[in-house]
Formats: sequence, structure tokens, C-alpha cells
Amino acid sequence: MNKLFTTRLNLLSNKHKQLIERKNKIEERSNGIFERYQFPILTADHAPLNWRFDLSPERNPFLMERLGINAVFNAGAIKWEDKYLLAARVEGWDRKSFFAIAESPNGIDQFRFWDRPISLPQTEDPDVNVYDMRLTAHEDGWVYGIFCTERKDPNAPDGDTSSAVANAGIVRSRDLKTWKRLPDLISTSGQQRNVVLHPEFVDGKYAIYTRPQDGFINVGSGGGIGLGFIDRMEHPKVENECIIQNKQYHTVYELKNGLGPAPIKTKHGWLHLAHGVRNTAAGLRYVLYLFMTDLVELDKVTHHPGGYFMAPQDDERVGDVSNVLFSNGWIADDDGKIYIYYASSDTRMHVATSSVDQLVDYVMNTPEDHFHSAQSVDTINELITRNEAFVK
Repeated sequence: MNKLFTTRLNLLSNKHKQLIERKNKIEERSNGIFERYQFPILTADHAPLNWRFDLSPERNPFLMERLGINAVFNAGAIKWEDKYLLAARVEGWDRKSFFAIAESPNGIDQFRFWDRPISLPQTEDPDVNVYDMRLTAHEDGWVYGIFCTERKDPNAPDGDTSSAVANAGIVRSRDLKTWKRLPDLISTSGQQRNVVLHPEFVDGKYAIYTRPQDGFINVGSGGGIGLGFIDRMEHPKVENECIIQNKQYHTVYELKNGLGPAPIKTKHGWLHLAHGVRNTAAGLRYVLYLFMTDLVELDKVTHHPGGYFMAPQDDERVGDVSNVLFSNGWIADDDGKIYIYYASSDTRMHVATSSVDQLVDYVMNTPEDHFHSAQSVDTINELITRNEAFVK
């Protein structure tokens, strides 16, 4: 074995070990709603060396990176056998995304990928690209993974290599290692993205949150967070689809919005985490926001705080697609602690922590958006007036 190879391998191995074992720390600043952490929890550098390098000194004497990883982001999340698992979107240098499970003993650091990425079963019409899997442990006993499957638009003009069709792919598992592919979502409302399975039956049916849109990129006349129902997941045809939360002019969800992970059940209602998108002179800006729906009437929004819950800050603003926060995974522990897993700028994964009590308080007691500047001033003045007794 040549000295160059040995030196590089030792260096790479030590750096990777240090990265995996690095302890995370809570940032000092806090808004009382959640706490961010100092370090990203998953990055391209977390990918195992044997996924990226040919470790044979004969075949790869310079120890070159053969299969590079560009980014790790947009991960579904689940608590499984006392471990915190993320089904991360891993994107290679070839622009193809795939899914891989990373595991942590505490939910905030020491995330380590399982030995191999998920070998996703294919339908008769193979996926060109897949991404953004939501994990839902359903009361039927299966863990479902619903993800976006992308294929080239068959109706695109000759020479157009950018047009695509997006739909919801569906897999399920009982051990998170062996996955059974079900048919893609059947819908009559245009292309579908950000599709999320509700964790409980509703009148014997599967409830599913959708985001219909006219095209792959442009929402057009579609958009908004929808709710529909499926009789059998083996024939996942969504019916009675209705929009439960629309886009709204001059808000953080003006251009489009979509649900993140499956909602968390609380005694006050179902707690939802969503993303909102608006256009700016610098491009699209993605932020996260919360709302709550009724425990029984899932299409009834009971509370919706104004503005965003979380937005990109500092280094989170920079990446492959800048100024973006996106989340499709969170975990609520039995003690009420909530781990919010979010990606920044389509590049890396982070965690923030809060609690059911904190988020319910935030959702139920934060003023709603009244959609006019004058009314925003009125809301601030109301708070100032209430605070007069506490301000000297």
C-alpha cells in the first residue's frame, strides 16, 4: 500500500470519526418557542467513506472520491426502538437523490448512516428522481414512506429536457429495512407534491394531506394544503379532496405552501408544521409555520399564528438553493419534548427542540395575520397596552 493512499485514508477516517462523534450544543439565543443547535446534524461529509471512495489501493491509488455526495437534506423522522431515525434525502454529484437512514442515540448529534442506502422498489414506470420522504407510523401497523417521485414529462416538446411530472410514491415497511412499493397516488387534481399520511384512520379511511398544483414548478391555479381520503392503500385513489388552507396574498405563504411531516396529536388539536413560500428579488424564500386543526374535523383550522415560526438565519441562508428552510420530519417523545428536523438551503440537516406545551401555547396564543399593515400595527399596539402595567 503506497504512502499517499495510507496517509489520505487515515486523515479521512479520523475526520469522519470526529464529525460523527461531535457533540452538539444549544445556541445561547432563544425566542422561548424553540432552541436551535450549533452544528448541522447531517451533511454530505457524514456519508460513509465506502459510499464515496474505492478503498482498494490497487484500483484507486490516489484515493480519489469516485461517487461524490453533494448534499444531505429534507429528512423524514421517526422514533424506532429507542433510536432517533432520519430518512434523509441524499443527493449525489450526478444530481440523483436517494434515501438513506441515519440513526442517533439522542436525537441531536452522533447521527450515523446505516450500512447501505434504501434500495427503493420500482413501479413499471421507473422513478427518474425521488426525494422528501415523510414517515408515518400508522395505526394499521405499517410505517409508510410517502415521497415525491419525478419523471420526465411525456408531453414535453422535443428538446425540452426540463419539463417533469411529480407525483407521490408510496412504500411501507414493518422494520424500516425491507420496503414494499405500492402504486403511486391516484389523483385527479393535477400534479402532487408534499403528500403526507395522517397517522390515524378517519371513519375507516386513510386520511391524506396533499398539495395539488398545475405544473412541476408553477403552482398556477392549484396550491394550498389539501385533505382527501383513501379506501385502500393498495389502490391509493384520493377522493373528496378539498383545500383546508389556501395561499394568501402578501404573506409568507403567498406563492405556495405545503405540509411538512405528519401532524402531532395534542389534547387541543392536531399540531401541523408546514412550509410557506414567497417570491423576492433574490428568488424564492422558504420558511416554516405552524397551525392547528380540530381533533375530529380535520378540515377545520382552529388556530393559525401570523407570520413564520422559523426562517433561515446566518449560515442557514447559504447553500445550493439559498434562503430556504424545509422540514418533513419531527418527533414527539413521550415526555412531551419535540425534535424538529429541518434542512437549510437544500444542503444540510439541522435540529431544533421544543415541547408540546410550548408549541401549543405558541399556536393558540399568538395573534393571527389580519392581512393588512394597519391591522398589524393595531395588534402591536394592543400588546403595548397590555404591557403598560409591566413596563416602568
